[in-house]
Amino acid sequence: MRIVMGAAAAAVALAGFAAPAGAQKLEKIELFLNWVPGGDHAPYYYARKMKRYEAVGIDLDIQPGKGSAVAIQRAAAGASQLGLADMGAALIARGKGAETVAVMNVYANSPQGLYWLKSSGIRSAKDLAGKKIGNPPGDAARVVFPALAKAVGIDPASVTWVNIDANAKLAALKSKAIDATTSFYNIHHIFQRELGDDMGFLPWREAGVNPYGNSILANARFFAEKKPLVAAFTKVTQKAFADCVADPRPCVEALVEANGALKLDNEMVNWSLVTVLMSDEISRSVALGWHDDKRMAADYELAATYFKLDQAFDVKTVYTNEFLDKSIKMTQPKTN
Repeated sequence: MRIVMGAAAAAVALAGFAAPAGAQKLEKIELFLNWVPGGDHAPYYYARKMKRYEAVGIDLDIQPGKGSAVAIQRAAAGASQLGLADMGAALIARGKGAETVAVMNVYANSPQGLYWLKSSGIRSAKDLAGKKIGNPPGDAARVVFPALAKAVGIDPASVTWVNIDANAKLAALKSKAIDATTSFYNIHHIFQRELGDDMGFLPWREAGVNPYGNSILANARFFAEKKPLVAAFTKVTQKAFADCVADPRPCVEALVEANGALKLDNEMVNWSLVTVLMSDEISRSVALGWHDDKRMAADYELAATYFKLDQAFDVKTVYTNEFLDKSIKMTQPKTN
């Protein structure tokens, strides 16, 4: 099902994006991404191109990221008002005193996937015992691997970890320097292209290890002092994501226009994979972008079990659903 909006409905929706009371000029807000711009960031560029942020009093500056940790640090410190980062990483950072508030979820499913070479004798994740897995030291997937090992029925100590750079994972697999690695699902098509029929794959979510992925985080002080502005940003962004699910090409075109080194066809594939990560029972039945209380509680327990939290906290203080429109739900993506 597609989201279709007529002229009258569009006018009503835009009225709902009205600028906060008294806002006469644009307020500059920086959104610090989790990584360099790619297909998963298309809705922000689309909404900016269509001047939807301007319509609610926001001059949005989108900055390329260097990983979730940096985005969280900047948002928590107030260097950026908003950041896009992995929710699990945000929980860990909160346990160390970094205060942010998640206002919208993007990856309702964990983007983590396990990749291996079939030629190494691995038929499923149960065959990882005695094999070499390549990951950077401290990689989040590596730290949480015991949870995956338990889910698939192997001893987490039965694998050998090989320290490699994040950008060397695919090359190391192709050269057979390692037998397996982990990677985000939104570049799944690149692994498929490079490994072909020799690629084995298991999404962590299918193994029952499915913490929330990327969410939009607001600096806690900015959230408290500029709540109407945060609400306006969230509403525009939620609508933009829904529009990009319904018709992705204009959104991805806006992304490519703003980032000339990107290729439209590649980012269209990237976006299509992102829509898989966006879709779960909650995003389809409650609202697109919704953080479910039970899942957040489970994610907190996962973080507390496998990572060191310097201080305990109430997980409900690190996210809110109050700005999300429950009439906007995840739908069946359109393919162009």
